[in-house]
Amino acid sequence: MKIEIYPPLSILEIGQRTNQEDAIAQWENRLFVLCDGMGGHEHGEVASQTVCQAIVNWCNARALEPLSEAQVEDAIYYAYARLDEKDKGELRKMGTTLTLLYIGSTGVLAAHIGDSRIYHIRPKSSHTGEGQGEAVLYQSRDHSLVFDLFQAGEITFEEMATYPQKNIITRAMQPGAENRMRPDIVHITDVQPGDYFYMCSDGMLEQMTNEELVTLLSSDISDEEKRDHLINATTNNQDNHTAWLIHVKDVVKEDGDDKFDNEEPTSRYNAINIIKQRQKEVKESTEYSAINDNHNDSDDVIIVSTPNHEEIPSHRKPLPKFLLMILTLCTLLFIGLCLMFLIRQCRTSKDLQKPTPMLMQRHHQVVERHTDTIKIVSPQQYVDTIKKSGQEKDTVRKTSKDNIIETLDL
Repeated sequence: MKIEIYPPLSILEIGQRTNQEDAIAQWENRLFVLCDGMGGHEHGEVASQTVCQAIVNWCNARALEPLSEAQVEDAIYYAYARLDEKDKGELRKMGTTLTLLYIGSTGVLAAHIGDSRIYHIRPKSSHTGEGQGEAVLYQSRDHSLVFDLFQAGEITFEEMATYPQKNIITRAMQPGAENRMRPDIVHITDVQPGDYFYMCSDGMLEQMTNEELVTLLSSDISDEEKRDHLINATTNNQDNHTAWLIHVKDVVKEDGDDKFDNEEPTSRYNAINIIKQRQKEVKESTEYSAINDNHNDSDDVIIVSTPNHEEIPSHRKPLPKFLLMILTLCTLLFIGLCLMFLIRQCRTSKDLQKPTPMLMQRHHQVVERHTDTIKIVSPQQYVDTIKKSGQEKDTVRKTSKDNIIETLDL
């Protein structure tokens, strides 16, 4: 596919800080980078500027379009190496977040580390649906403590905005081999004319919600005016605030585009998918609790159908499928061994009850008992059975080389 964009617009504001720790960069209007130096750490501005410049330098020297996920990761690890060169051995390491957006012939690649965000927004004017939640097609998942708590069900969506430790992030780019955090990368192919890709540091979101952002980008004003509105809306923000506003002008589909998957609707790195799932779980849990409350308050016996495990969330997680398969195979193996043991026992019991016709030919010899003496003869003898006077007598006739026959009474 061929994706054409309008001239990209940037925002780089210092806010109420004394120094600018954010940094932005772009390469050939195809690759855009935004970094937010870690506040409270030494040389946050050095980390953000180093990463931005390193990725652009890597693209100038090595990039082969279209960029693949592996190449994007190579560029990021090249930036890690440049951070190592700037490291002075301080106990508190410098660090930065990272957002990277690449627009190529295979679609759009969105990569991020930390809590700076990437949005894919389809304005209402060009969107067939009515809900604002549907207009935000992609929002990168924050690597932060507060989002981890929300995803785990410890706090609500509304509580995230006021949580005391909302500024703690769980991933960042820092020097040192032990600090190599991998990026979350999502491949987006559902791109239409009129779509926006919005990259921003967390400072841009202090006074603006997703709904307000969608409303602004859906308004019938120019992109420059939209950027001015974003700047005015964040004038009183405490933190540095930085953004890229990228507007898609045209998309031309080509043969072979179908082989590229659109990971946006199902990706576990898409915060929109996670938020919808959590809201669904909370709603179903509330409905189930209401059913139980009504049942407990009633004096009559009410029969309620057993809920489906998929419909009602449970704190007990089901066993993984591979573990269930292993348990099933072990059970079948145990049953098989028991059956084999029983069959062998039955066969042994029957063998003990059977008469042994070759008892006298054990170890290729025949033992002949005559009165008080025992004679050992060869196994070439044959046995004749003679019945006399109602008694059974066995006579063994031995034929030797001298034709001598000896009759022995047993």
